[in-house]
Amino acid sequence: MKYRSRTEIVAMILDAANGGATKTKIMYKAFLSYAQLREYLSVLIENNLIEYVEGSQAYKTTEKGLNFLKMHNEIGELLSSTAQK
Repeated sequence: MKYRSRTEIVAMILDAANGGATKTKIMYKAFLSYAQLREYLSVLIENNLIEYVEGSQAYKTTEKGLNFLKMHNEIGELLSSTAQK
């Protein structure tokens, strides 16, 4: 993969966890190693962008995380439409 920004990696993790996902599923969808994923998850949990669901042993994107994803996608669309002009 080409170089990715931290913002893009966070968006990939939140998108993968949307609706609930295990660490393994998130790791593969976001193209991260286990060590990298652990670091990102701890920061995302600390900032209330993702939560761990005890009973299902899965991670789920919070409302704040969904808002982040929405803004990230809107900015990406804005930048791509500006670049095409």
